[in-house]
Amino acid sequence: MLVHDTVATGRSQAEIDQIRQSLRSRYDELTAEYEQAVLQSQVLRLVEVGDTAGDDQADSGTKTAERDTAQSLLRTILDRRAQFEHALTRLDEGTYGFCEGCSAPIPVERLEIFPSATSCVACKQTRERRAA
Repeated sequence: MLVHDTVATGRSQAEIDQIRQSLRSRYDELTAEYEQAVLQSQVLRLVEVGDTAGDDQADSGTKTAERDTAQSLLRTILDRRAQFEHALTRLDEGTYGFCEGCSAPIPVERLEIFPSATSCVACKQTRERRAA
């Protein structure tokens, strides 16, 4: 499918452009959020390096927990950004809005809530049941 094939996707070029703008905007927000989180993580490391005198086990544990939390945040932001990048690629390929599992259209309501969704509700529920 091509993006410009409005018969296959059921979307006008204006709708596709609006979706692209929305996805790109969120991708850019996540990029800025990631860059800010990296800076905060670097500051945390600098403070850690300069402030280790007199640390006991509790201080060490707290610093480790803070470092782990910062790394987890970075991974989460990168994962979310990758999801939006994938959504933009799917939009360019003309497959955005269709389930990767069964090829059925993903409900507009789901895409409004979760714009980077790649599966319909039924396929998502099936995948979650298998994972449990």
